[in-house]
Amino acid sequence: MCRNYVVLCFAFLFIACSSDIDRLNPVLEESQFTLATAIADREVVLDNVIACAASNEDPAVVSVFLYPREGATNISFYQADASVDKNDFTNYTRGNAELLDVFNGFLLKYEISPEQEQWVIVSFEQEGQLHLSNPIRLKQLTKPTEYLDQNVQVDTSSMMPIFSWEDGTFDDSIIYFHVVSDTANNLFSGTYTFDRTFQYYNLDNVVLNITEVVPPPELQDNTDYNFTLLAVSEDNWVNLFAERPFTIEVR
Repeated sequence: MCRNYVVLCFAFLFIACSSDIDRLNPVLEESQFTLATAIADREVVLDNVIACAASNEDPAVVSVFLYPREGATNISFYQADASVDKNDFTNYTRGNAELLDVFNGFLLKYEISPEQEQWVIVSFEQEGQLHLSNPIRLKQLTKPTEYLDQNVQVDTSSMMPIFSWEDGTFDDSIIYFHVVSDTANNLFSGTYTFDRTFQYYNLDNVVLNITEVVPPPELQDNTDYNFTLLAVSEDNWVNLFAERPFTIEVR
């Protein structure tokens, strides 16, 4: 009986001490963990993560896309109300969503359902540094992404097809990201242009190339492929999304 009493006293003492420690060193809730907290005492590289966002065909869902460079770890995203200073990292709290593969993992995305428009910043670690994207302005309520496959034209008269397109309702897109992939969703090329045209695989007007295999695979005659287009505004919102299957028909 005496031994049980001593054990009980130690248990109460342990609980009391643990409570004191918790009060002195509280565990931050997800909603309390700000981007400012994350970058404290870290070597930070600003504007060095390729990322953008688009509302889905159901505009209540927003996809935040990112390109995870080789060696990227601890990928996260942070959210802030659209009304705040986008460059004040104390405004951003860490989000919680599953990372999903795009083009078999060449790109990644989060799918989130924010009730209001927001700013979002994506981060990851690489070689001991913390890299941040530019702030992304979600506009799912005021400028939902348009899905206009018919705005893309494809000239398949050569083994290097030419793609051209038109903007949709929103004319403030400043850069265009395009992907050529096969029917298994393997990415062959990923490129950016300011122009509304691109020829596979001609880099004359390409301003950014994230293709990992250079040169990319040659396209084959009588074979099906897919062209994906994202028209992106200055604040990294996708105004227009289009997918256009095509078949090389040369010989």
